[in-house]
Amino acid sequence: MHADLLLVLDAGTTSTRAIAFDSTGTIVASAGRPLTQHYPAPGHVEHNAAEIWNLSEACLREVADQLGQGRLAALGITNQRETLVLWDAETGEPLAPAIVWQDRRTAALCARMKADGHEPLVQARTGLLLDPYFTGTKLRWALDNWPDVAAAARQGRLRAGTVDSWLVWKLTEGKHHITDATNASRTLLMDLATGRWDPELLALFDIPAAILPRITDCAGDLGETSLFGTCLPITGCAGDQHAASIGQACLAPGGVKATYGTGAFLLAHAGHQPPRSAHRLLATLAWQLDGRAAYALEGSIFIAGAAVQWLRDGLGIIGSASETEALARSVPDSGGVQFVPALAGLGAPHWAPDVRGLITGLSAGTTKAHIVRATLEAMGQQTADLIDALRADGLPVALLHVDGGMVANDWLCQDLADSIGIPVRRPRVIETTALGAAMLAGLGCGWFDSLEDAAEAMVHADRDFEPEGDPAPRRAAWAHAIRQTLTD
Repeated sequence: MHADLLLVLDAGTTSTRAIAFDSTGTIVASAGRPLTQHYPAPGHVEHNAAEIWNLSEACLREVADQLGQGRLAALGITNQRETLVLWDAETGEPLAPAIVWQDRRTAALCARMKADGHEPLVQARTGLLLDPYFTGTKLRWALDNWPDVAAAARQGRLRAGTVDSWLVWKLTEGKHHITDATNASRTLLMDLATGRWDPELLALFDIPAAILPRITDCAGDLGETSLFGTCLPITGCAGDQHAASIGQACLAPGGVKATYGTGAFLLAHAGHQPPRSAHRLLATLAWQLDGRAAYALEGSIFIAGAAVQWLRDGLGIIGSASETEALARSVPDSGGVQFVPALAGLGAPHWAPDVRGLITGLSAGTTKAHIVRATLEAMGQQTADLIDALRADGLPVALLHVDGGMVANDWLCQDLADSIGIPVRRPRVIETTALGAAMLAGLGCGWFDSLEDAAEAMVHADRDFEPEGDPAPRRAAWAHAIRQTLTD
């Protein structure tokens, strides 16, 4: 049977999915499982690493069984970034819970390191800021607070990595301990200019290099798995936001995408020299191929779809996310309500890990429709903050590519355009994170000669949303709500 499909494992924050694509970027088969969220203490967010693997394996097997083994040419991986997994090299089993990117337990450590003057060095080497978001402080905390982890490190048994590392280890039965360069760029430990673990940063965080994975390109020979009875090569890997940027064909400087999932993340292609933001954005990798890096500026919004999930599960005012579009349309505006969804602190450009969410402007006439609309409007306003920062850093933005589960909502896409004042383009396949991983896998296994060739074959636009009205009044109201949030 002809191997005509690319298989992708998309290990996200709230679910794990396996998706098969054909050479035109069409989804042929998929399977998904929800991932359990654990909140053991205020500010702590954890996953069970064994569950991540078990769900991933189940999804991969389900899709492979649907299609037959002979149709799969290669496997690509994309994953939630910054989440730390710790495991025993001898048993292949987790030694502790996975600490999720949303976790804020290292806020005090970050504050101490900032007070000690370490942030300029960290930002100069990594492009990142000292924030609990990133992996390095999580790893330091784990070594200090979990005796089993510390003992395994002393005995040479500890392996540490982001979710991609864990999945490749399990897929290859412990033969490969690797991480791709995009995931490595999110750890606070990799020199952005050299693409290598930085000895001075390892010393600063007191992290032994032996526990860390080898850094690789995003496409090529990354190992193989015998999970399906025959050897399937792993030929593509990237963190979810980097993969989504590739899946949106943001392949040249100035290309900008925003993904709206659990959080929302904006990446702007910045060329082949490491950028530096003067307006609290992050410098990061876009990808690395054949040892050469492309770079991006990034703005991270910690809470996006998670705010809708909170309306559903925390407040109980909606039964499903699909209700939000009709509720938002049912009122002419938010009735003066502003919702700053800082449920896990604020990310870019504020970087305030300790602030909490704020809802203002409530009155006796406020209904759940107003609160829902204010929640969706917060997505546009937070995005506008990031667009403003990009422009202030000298990067012109003329078009925003959007993807992720939230952008199936037409009202939200239009409000995004209205809020940022430029057109918003939605792709035909909104699963662009998985699509980008498929493009990398296709490049790595020889289907395509370049990412541009892959984009021409697999990336297709669906609809443009043109901005309407003057965004200035709502921007002013949002700025006031942000000031209240930061000063309360």
